[in-house]
Formats: sequence, structure tokens, C-alpha cells
Amino acid sequence: MPVHRHLHDKLGTVYAFRSELDAWLERRGATRLDDTGPSAPADELSGEPKVSEPATKDMPSRNRRRFRHAAFWLLAGAVAAAAVIVRQLVGLPDTASADLLSNARFLPLTDFPGNEHAAALSRDGKFAVFLSDRAGVTDVWVTQLGTGTFYNLTQDDDEEIVNASIRTLGFAPDGASATFWTRRFDGVRQSVVGIRAAPVLGGPTRPYLDGVAEFDWSGDATRLVYHTTADGDPMFVREPGQEPRQIFAAAPGQHAHFPIWAPDDRFIYFVLGSLLPDRLDIWRIRPTGGAPERITSHDSRVTHPVFIDARTLLYLAREADGSGPWIYAIDVDRRHPHRVGFGLERYASLAASADGRRLVATVTTQQNALWRLPLAGTPVDTSTALRLSLSTGSGSSPRLGSGYLLYVSSKGGSDTIWKLQGEAAAEIWSATDQRIVGAPAISRDASRIAFSTRRNRVASLYVANANGTDVRIVTQALELQGTPAWAPDGESISVAAIVDGTSRLLSVPLDGRAPSLLVKEHASEPVWAPDGRFLLYSGPDVGTTFAVKAVTADGRAHPLPPLTFSRGERHLAFLPGGREVVVLRGELGHKDLWVIDLASGAERQLTHFNREFNVRDFDISPDGREAVLEEVHEASDIALIERPRR
Repeated sequence: MPVHRHLHDKLGTVYAFRSELDAWLERRGATRLDDTGPSAPADELSGEPKVSEPATKDMPSRNRRRFRHAAFWLLAGAVAAAAVIVRQLVGLPDTASADLLSNARFLPLTDFPGNEHAAALSRDGKFAVFLSDRAGVTDVWVTQLGTGTFYNLTQDDDEEIVNASIRTLGFAPDGASATFWTRRFDGVRQSVVGIRAAPVLGGPTRPYLDGVAEFDWSGDATRLVYHTTADGDPMFVREPGQEPRQIFAAAPGQHAHFPIWAPDDRFIYFVLGSLLPDRLDIWRIRPTGGAPERITSHDSRVTHPVFIDARTLLYLAREADGSGPWIYAIDVDRRHPHRVGFGLERYASLAASADGRRLVATVTTQQNALWRLPLAGTPVDTSTALRLSLSTGSGSSPRLGSGYLLYVSSKGGSDTIWKLQGEAAAEIWSATDQRIVGAPAISRDASRIAFSTRRNRVASLYVANANGTDVRIVTQALELQGTPAWAPDGESISVAAIVDGTSRLLSVPLDGRAPSLLVKEHASEPVWAPDGRFLLYSGPDVGTTFAVKAVTADGRAHPLPPLTFSRGERHLAFLPGGREVVVLRGELGHKDLWVIDLASGAERQLTHFNREFNVRDFDISPDGREAVLEEVHEASDIALIERPRR
């Protein structure tokens, strides 16, 4: 049989299976596998968006998510098999990308209501631990694989689980205890972190490693590598009977996460780089210290490295266009990274058993919705919020001007900017394969906008009229990051950019003159006070927190009360008068809007959202009477991947 005919028949079987699966989902009221959510209702004549009913009448259906994720993993095996057939029939090289998952079984480990993520496996592959909000709050759950039984390990523990985007969970070497990174605040909101542990068969939690963030035990369980949350994520190795020895610390503004021992314990592998923007890669260092050696060159979001044999390292990485994260593999001797499989959804975590035969991964889907919310003197809840039905289906990074709303819509590897004025929506900027960096910025008189984009690692700063006309590039000579800010006089743009390896604030004139330095130390996310007297900015991350500082227009320090925020609370919006700012504040996956007085540091709560209403971004109207919210609904489950013996 000709190769192309055989390939056509094999892929036809997969597509037929998908069609049957979609029909099965529709009969049960679930979404098709390629749906991104319900279509936005529109006026039949104008096609313009309408405003829907209050939030309490439009919350996502968890049953729909359950059908979709259970069905996804049935299809995943078929797609993986088809990928191998493609490689074999068209004569592509027999690389690890074709072999690693060619005969693996993809099984749903969780499919119950709630979001599950950050999974880890015991060394023997018998137990899995993960985070879940199925009980209403985020707790640590454990299961013995194959039993179908799940236990909540932290239901009576009142400490906060820290930053699930890195390796928050793990196991003691003998697998008898699950470990988790926690945080509590002292009386002045200083974070105190450490590792706690709980028996997998049940029992009270207890301290495990005080002051430690991520960690890993050597193969013989005698040596420990870990980092703390101090600036630079300093990394230590503890030998039996000896004091811990520091072997590495990242440069200011950089982070070092995910330390793991190589199978032969000769090297420690870890992820190193900046988070604003994501410019991360995998490096390795000797347990005795010395200069680290770079292993990958993605310069993107790279996380969760795990070994599955003596030389093969799996990890998660985003593509240059921002898509993913996908699973990648690299032979640490040959150094040729390649994507593993042809996954249909994004991955948020990855872990493996010691022999590499079992893996657990978090698989996620995400929908973004925009809501309008009137503000009052007392905290308001979602009963007064109105969801915006957008012709683009979803939107992100909302910004309010005088009488209009800007937002970003994404499709494939490109972003577009839309303007919603009244009930009329219009696309005002688009470009192929360009992604928006941060959010658009609106000038003080609301007549112009500024925004940054990135394409193939080239960043561009644009300005345009608010109706999308007179678009021009101001500069392409800077490594831009975050959201730009209009200077008070409207003649320049304040931006964060990488200078000498560190994020700093620069002033970029619109008349073509060279940029000048505004803030010499590590700084990002500039926000000008309404009267132009001073500029707020975010300092470097120290562990999971950062400080907010201020400078005057001529670069002198401006007094502020101590302001320390957690990651995810970086955006600030001034209220009219310039004496107060609004910020998102709260716990992992659930934050509310708070007002902070910049003179006294006093705080008051503006909103009281229910736990399922997860706000990621926001803006405040120029008159301070309304907020626009970006709500993120994530559906995530844990998948078990079983690889056959070789």
C-alpha cells in the first residue's frame, strides 16, 4: 500500500473517533473538544455585543468541564499514536520525541469538580499528591494510584499554600510523607515560609524544613539541595553532619527554581532567568558549586524539569510565540531539545517517578471574561457585576478610558486590541504573529494609546490614536516588558526594559530622541499619579513578594508607607485625587480589590467576591466610580501517563 494511502487511513480512524466523541459530548450537553466556550450573543442586525445578566446567573458549568476533560484523555492516546505513525511513514528521524510517549497510556487521575494542579509523585510511583479546591479552599490531597480514593491532608491546617506555579509539593524520600510549601504572615505582613509534611495515610501536619522553598533529595537520600526565598533564590546543599553550604545565587532581578539532582548525583539541574518577561532556561551546577552551565536556550517560560532516565530530561516550555506550555525532552549530553508529542492542551506542571515510568501532569484550559462593576462606599460582590458579551468571545488586559474600554483578544499566535464604546466594538489594531506585552496604556486625555508587542523576540513600542488611526512604532531598540505608562505631559512613554541584564525604567520621547533612564535600580510596571508629581513602580521579587516604591519626575525618591505585595498583585490603579491606589490582594486563586492610602498605609476592602470568581487583572474608571475586571475561569485536571518498560 502506498505510504500516503496508509497514512490517510490511519489518520482517518483518529478523526472518525474524534467526530464520534464530539457527538457523544453534545448529547450530554458538554462542549466539543475544539470549543473555547459559548459564542457571545449579539444583536441580529448590528452584530454588536450585548451586556448579559448579573454574574450569579452566568457562572461556568463544572459538569461541562468534567465531560470535556474525561473525553480529552480518551482522544490523547489516539493523537499520540497518530503522531508516531506520521513520523514512521514520512521517514522522520526516530528521535526521543517519537519514542518517549509512543506507547504510553494517558489516563485521567482526577475528573471531579474543582481545579487540580501542581501534582507530584512519590519515588516509587505509588502515591500522587496535588492541590485541589474541591472542598471550597485550596488544600493538599493525596491518592494511592489505582485505588480511586483521595484524602485531604490539610483541611485543618490554616497556613497558606505558596505559589503553585513552581514545585510546591513533593514527598519525603521514603514516600511515607507528602510535603508542601506554606506561608504565613507576621504582624507586619512579612511572609514566613517553610516546608510542612503530612503522613500519606493520614495524620497531623508538622514542620519539615524551616525557611526552605523548593528542595530535592539526592538519589541515596543523604544530601539535600534547596533554595530559600531571599533575593536571588540562594541555593544550598546540605551534606550529612555538616552545615548547609551555599552553591549559587541568581543575579538581582533573576530567579533560580526547580532544583533537582541528576540520576547519578553529579550535577544539580535548575531553571534560571527572569520572570518579567519570561526568559528562563535550564542550567546545571556541581554540588560543590562553581560556574553554572546552560543546557537549553528557549528564552521563554521554562518549568518543571524531571529526569526519566540517566540522560533524558523532560520539562515544560512555551514557544517563542507564547503558545503552550508543551512537554519538551532533551538528552543532556547531545543538547538538542524537541517537543514531545502533539498535545492538544496546555500543561501547567510535570513530575515523574524515580524510574521515569510514571508521570503526572496538570492539563489546563482557560477562558477569560470581562465584567463591569460599580463601586460603592462599602464592599460590593458579584451580584452587581455585569458580564460583557464580546464579539471576540473572550478578552484580557482591560483598560478604561473616558467613555470607552480597551481590551486584548488572542487567537493562535497573535493578539489584537479592541475598543468597546457603548455597545459598539471595533478592532483597532492587529498584526500577524505579534503578542501584546502587558496591557495597552491610555493617555491622560484619552485621545491616544500606547502598547508594546513582541514578535520573534523583537519588541516594539507603538503609539496610536484611540480610534486606531495614525499607528506608528516609537522604538524597536529596547527589551520591553510589562505595561507602558504615559508621562504626565503626553510627550513621552515610561517603560520597563532590560538594561545590563536588569529591568529598569526608561523615558522614551515620542519625537525620536534617545531614551533616558528614570530609575537605575530594578524596577517594572510604572504608574504615574494623576497630577504627575510622582511615579509608582514595582521593585524586584524577593521570594514571593515585592515592594512598591516611588520617584518624582526628576528621579528623586518620593516618600511612601511600607508597601509589600505578593506576586499576582503587581497592577496598581490610582483613584481620583492621587492619594489612594487600588490593588488586587488576597490568597492563591482568590483576590479582592482593596484601596490603600499612600500617606498612612491604611487599607479598606472594595469588593467581596465569591471563591469561584478569580480576578487576574482590573482597571478603574477615570472618575473612580466603576471597575472593569478580567475574570479567569481555569479548568485543570491531573493526568497520569504510564510509559511501558524498555
